[in-house]
Amino acid sequence: MDNRDEVREFLTSRRARISPERAGLPAGSRRRVPGLRRSEVAALADMSVEYYAKLERGNLAGVSPAVLEAVARVLQLDDAERAHLLNLAQAADGSDALTRPRLRRAKGQWKAHRSLQWTLDAITAGPAFVRNGRLDILATNQLARAFYRDIYATPGNQANLARFQFLDPASRRFYPDWDRFADVAVAILRTEAGRNPYDKDLHDLVGELSTRSEEFRTRWGAHNVRHHGTGTKRFHHEIVGEITLAFEGLELAAEPGLTLTIYAAEPGSASEEDLRLLASWAATHEAPTPAQQS
Repeated sequence: MDNRDEVREFLTSRRARISPERAGLPAGSRRRVPGLRRSEVAALADMSVEYYAKLERGNLAGVSPAVLEAVARVLQLDDAERAHLLNLAQAADGSDALTRPRLRRAKGQWKAHRSLQWTLDAITAGPAFVRNGRLDILATNQLARAFYRDIYATPGNQANLARFQFLDPASRRFYPDWDRFADVAVAILRTEAGRNPYDKDLHDLVGELSTRSEEFRTRWGAHNVRHHGTGTKRFHHEIVGEITLAFEGLELAAEPGLTLTIYAAEPGSASEEDLRLLASWAATHEAPTPAQQS
């Protein structure tokens, strides 16, 4: 993933979605491409057309925060997109070399420290797991292992949520809102690519999914990014059926780049009872976690 290509495609895609009317300009006529012209973005951002064209060619090295903010304002970027643009600029000039999270080691080389696994095991009312920006599931409590049993059932998934989403037919059943989950998965990977463009494992994963899944390839080309920290999702689990859960994603201060995700059901709901049933099933069918074995 060449950074200049990433910058060019991101800015071009964001410009294409802003209509003149949305930007407060007259629509005019004879527009050959959707969205704003480069000259219109430059005028609204108070810079020369030549300078903006340079940015859109991918040359973000040395660009000031004020210029980035002006571009973000004109292109009406949301918080996730603004952060993505900043990450792309930092990667372009190497200014983030000391501040960005260290490169995550390969999944097989990382092991949750004891206190983290104890924390996961202490969460018994809902699935809890740790993932990285590549959507590898790195550590779980027992309920999460049972909840994601479809993912672990196929070794080719490699406990990776994106591989499961796009390459495993079981995901179509597990995610009733499959398109929504697919959009989120790709947006998380695209965000990680901007934040950590030197992650070879991420490059390999994107290459694999692009080759094997048209659904992924189309979404990857849209350059959408997002923050994915809280919300509600529907699932269809083969043991308990349809279940609706809220989730919270918490960044781990001691492990930069990793996220602890916890699912919970609304108190008194049918989904809460379903989680209890799944926990009971897991207690007799799932293998114990490493902390429980020790």
